[in-house]
Amino acid sequence: MRTMIRRLAAVTVATAAATLTAIGTADAGSTGTTGTTENYNCPSGYACIYPEGQAPPVSPSHKYARYGAHNLVNQFNMHYVINNQYGGPRATVRLCTGYNGTGDCSISIPPQVGIGVDLTPINSIVLDRP
Repeated sequence: MRTMIRRLAAVTVATAAATLTAIGTADAGSTGTTGTTENYNCPSGYACIYPEGQAPPVSPSHKYARYGAHNLVNQFNMHYVINNQYGGPRATVRLCTGYNGTGDCSISIPPQVGIGVDLTPINSIVLDRP
């Protein structure tokens, strides 16, 4: 059962990431920008979480710039999470099932990528130092 849930979560994450990437690409042509996550009001160097069900993402409800673990409270159902950090491929954002960056942290978001993800089982977000 746990394996089935993880597979379903992986498919959901992959589908949402493809959708968000497509949105960014469409914006790139119309705005003259590179189609980065900056189009979604997530400041450069930050990781952002958007309100439940906000699609496409417009205004983040939470912004994180400091490296390390940040506990989440009352974040349920589908949200967009965008990693707008810079500094190379190690500037990832990990979503963890435990508080303080513990538990299963297998959902990792590379820099300049956003995904749609069910935050119900997620209790912390970790910004990794590049």
